[in-house]
Amino acid sequence: MPDSKPHKPRAFNFSFVVFLIALLLFTIHYLKQLHNELQNRVAYPKLASEHNWLDFVAREFGDEKNITIGLVSMDQAAITDEIDQTEMRVVKVHFDEVDKKVEWSHLFPDLIDRDLPSTCPKMPMPEFEDYQPLDVVVARVPCDGEGSGLRDVFRLQVNLVVANLLVRSGRSGNNGVQKPLFAVFVGSCGPMWEIFRCDDLLLHAGDSWIYKPELTRIRQKLLMPVGSCQLSPPFAQAGEELWRRSKNYTIQQPKEAYVTVLHSSEAYVCGAISLAQSIIQSNSTKDLVLLADSQISPKSIDGLRLAGWKIKKIQRIRSPHSKKNSYNEWNYSKLRIWQLREYSKVMFIDSDLVVIKNLDKFFIYPQISAVRNDGPLFNSGLMLVEPSECTFKALMKKRLVVESYNGGDQGFLNQVFPWWHRLPSKINHLKFSRQVHDHARKIPKDVRAVHYLGLKPWMCYRDYDCNWDKPETRQFASDAANERWWRIYDAMPEKLRQYCSLTPEMNARILRHREIAKNNGSFPDEHWKMEVKDPRRNVA
Repeated sequence: MPDSKPHKPRAFNFSFVVFLIALLLFTIHYLKQLHNELQNRVAYPKLASEHNWLDFVAREFGDEKNITIGLVSMDQAAITDEIDQTEMRVVKVHFDEVDKKVEWSHLFPDLIDRDLPSTCPKMPMPEFEDYQPLDVVVARVPCDGEGSGLRDVFRLQVNLVVANLLVRSGRSGNNGVQKPLFAVFVGSCGPMWEIFRCDDLLLHAGDSWIYKPELTRIRQKLLMPVGSCQLSPPFAQAGEELWRRSKNYTIQQPKEAYVTVLHSSEAYVCGAISLAQSIIQSNSTKDLVLLADSQISPKSIDGLRLAGWKIKKIQRIRSPHSKKNSYNEWNYSKLRIWQLREYSKVMFIDSDLVVIKNLDKFFIYPQISAVRNDGPLFNSGLMLVEPSECTFKALMKKRLVVESYNGGDQGFLNQVFPWWHRLPSKINHLKFSRQVHDHARKIPKDVRAVHYLGLKPWMCYRDYDCNWDKPETRQFASDAANERWWRIYDAMPEKLRQYCSLTPEMNARILRHREIAKNNGSFPDEHWKMEVKDPRRNVA
């Protein structure tokens, strides 16, 4: 007799289903990795297993018999046995090592002579005519780790020797086609990416790094001084760029832009608007691009567009070594500028700067060109950058292991780009004075852009620079610079000025500091006595 009791449905095993899904995803991921590895092994079977750069070179040149390899800072005997099995010719490149007394700080001094031609320490190079032409340059680069910032003079010398050999070896074959030319670096740190771009990296296997460099860019880098011990001369005169001189204009004009970033708060919306207006007023021909995260309101975005910015939405990036809720917690959002690949070059400008004279001609300089900040460090408030997705990805990885000296983007960028090019301070004039009793604080006549350190002009009354009212900000005070910012404001369309209004909180802070200055007998300038006529106070 059949059981009359109803059957209970089996319980749905949710955990087992999750396990199956996870197993399926893992299998798909593993098969993709296996596929990629097999692809590499088909192309470079021996290199993939033995990290032998010679195999790569032999395959690239095929049946070509006349191959010459130049060795830089390497022992020729180390590869003699392997070379003897091929028809390649090997030459050891001789050069004197840079004087051990030369330190990195000598290449990046605090100051350089404004009146006399400045000099850089001697960086010995080979007798290049003895090594022409080469097909492959192989170098062993010294490496003392990422965390040190890789400030090593001999390392720089080795990289410059390789770069010079490559440029002097670039040539065409019998049929006019450019012969392959490769650079191989042996060592855990690889070459200086300030010279050898990750975009030109063909293969990184073990301690071997193989590049097919773009010689035009390498040549431009070699026209730069060996450090910021000299001002960087442009590697072409404005108006004589290659794309202009081409008879049929087959070389496309580079696309370039000014870029700024707003993230986390709207405190700098007014600054970004005044920056855009100052660039437009300077008759610039470049694009204006602003990267904004979700914290910037739709109303502010409308004002920024009206001011002249092309808006690109981004996700902000946290500074991993900053304190929570600190002013620089999200400053690594600036790294997003390397993702603007539609531009060949961009000039990043912080939104607390204004442009006084046209800066377009400075786009001729390479990455990274900037104004000195302190010692061997540059100020990241204005810098020339060459966008690159692989550079962005490398920066994202490095940010987790390379610490910033100040927790923000400037400290980080100085660590990962220790070799940079000095621009004249007039294109990023830091509003700062060590002269306590200098109350005039005039800005030089040849200044092209002013960087407003301390309290920003839109956060003060227009009548005077409120940095005078605080002991800790008086070094940033300048009524002349303050007046110059308000000239930009006055030239704005009326509908943009609402984004620079004085809030009740701003007004209360100014009044509080004025009262403190009044009671401080060490403020002989007595700015706190000045009658305030700023009309924005009436709507605060």
